[in-house]
Amino acid sequence: MTSGASFVDTNVWLYRLFDDQKIEVAERERKRNLAISITDAEGIIISTQVINEISSNLLKKAAFNEEQVKAVIQSLYRRCTVVEFNLSIFESASNLRSRFNFSFWDSLIVACALAAGASILYSEDMQDGLVVDSQLQIVNPFK
Repeated sequence: MTSGASFVDTNVWLYRLFDDQKIEVAERERKRNLAISITDAEGIIISTQVINEISSNLLKKAAFNEEQVKAVIQSLYRRCTVVEFNLSIFESASNLRSRFNFSFWDSLIVACALAAGASILYSEDMQDGLVVDSQLQIVNPFK
C-alpha cells in the first residue's frame, strides 16, 4: 500500500495537538517539536483507532468542542492514509498478541501498521527498537 511509510500512534499526535500542563515546560516543548516534525512528514499512516483515541482525549483532556474535534478529524483524513479494521487485521492482531504479548489495543495498532506496509511505527507506549515480522520497527521518538 504505502511501503516505507510511517504509522504514527495516538500519543505522538496528542503532543502536537494538546499542550498538557502536567508536563514540565521544557519537556513539553521538546516532545511537541518532535511530534510536529514526525507528523509533518509525507506518507503518514494512522488507523480509525488512532482517530478515536485522539478525539476522545481532545474532548476530555483538552476541552475541545465538537467543531474543533471535527476539524481535527477532517484534517487527519486529508493528510493521512487511514486504515480501517477488517477481519484480516483482527486475525493479525490476535496472532501478534500470541507472539509478542501486546495488549489488545497495541496489537491492533501494529496489525494496521503492518497491513498498510509501514516500516516505522512511532509510539511512546510500545517496546522501542522491536522489529515485527522483519518489516516494522517500533520507535519511541521521545526516548
